[in-house]
Amino acid sequence: MTRNATIDPAARVRDLPPPCIILCEPQLGENIGTAARAMANFGLRDLRLVNPRDGWPSEKARAAASRADHVIEAVQVFDSVEAAIADLGFVFATTARSREIAKPVRGPDEAAVTTTRLGASGTRTGYLFGRERWGLNNDEVALADEIVTLPVDPDFASLNIAQAVLVCAYEWRLKANDGALPFRLDEEQNPPASKEDLLRLFEHLEGALDTVNFFRPVEKRPSMVRNLRNILQKASLTDQEVKTLRGVVAALEGRSTRPRG
Repeated sequence: MTRNATIDPAARVRDLPPPCIILCEPQLGENIGTAARAMANFGLRDLRLVNPRDGWPSEKARAAASRADHVIEAVQVFDSVEAAIADLGFVFATTARSREIAKPVRGPDEAAVTTTRLGASGTRTGYLFGRERWGLNNDEVALADEIVTLPVDPDFASLNIAQAVLVCAYEWRLKANDGALPFRLDEEQNPPASKEDLLRLFEHLEGALDTVNFFRPVEKRPSMVRNLRNILQKASLTDQEVKTLRGVVAALEGRSTRPRG
């Protein structure tokens, strides 16, 4: 995706520390890289690795990160989960399987409420993800405060690590900036068409259709006109769009210039 040239300031996350992402014994550099890319998409930047199988740094991870270099360059590597979470005040363990351990289980939206609330109070938080093939073991889950699981189909619950990271990161950002989008339609540059201009479009189109004997049988003309006007009305046309449609009708009429009135 290209860089957005005009960003709505509301889409910038306020001064709220994002949670960190901890990957426990990741096997493939590509998975680390795609997880980093998912983090960068939603404003997370603290990626921690526990005993990555192929060591670190990883050129495969950097390539898969697709320019999320600021995440890759800040990666921290640890020998144990305990060391990776030592400075955190609250940790979610992510798992798609029920456990013998009695811990509260949250959806990703509920977990995001907790991480944003704690982040606002200065508490550092994190999400702990397990290995590609079999996730986290019970001892690792026991180190977490709560479990987060996604509302997947229980008959096919396995997610790629980057997919799971993306969902959690998305929910965090949704809560952190109240769902603000990076851009919306600029209504100053694209004002809605006035009713006067819409009526002129209706009349222009209907006149062109009369010329080619479109309204048949004649007695159905009123209902057909109503249907056409309703279709165009529901489109919520802008001023420029009405002008474009007038030009289209004029071209079909064989006019050399577009109508001005």
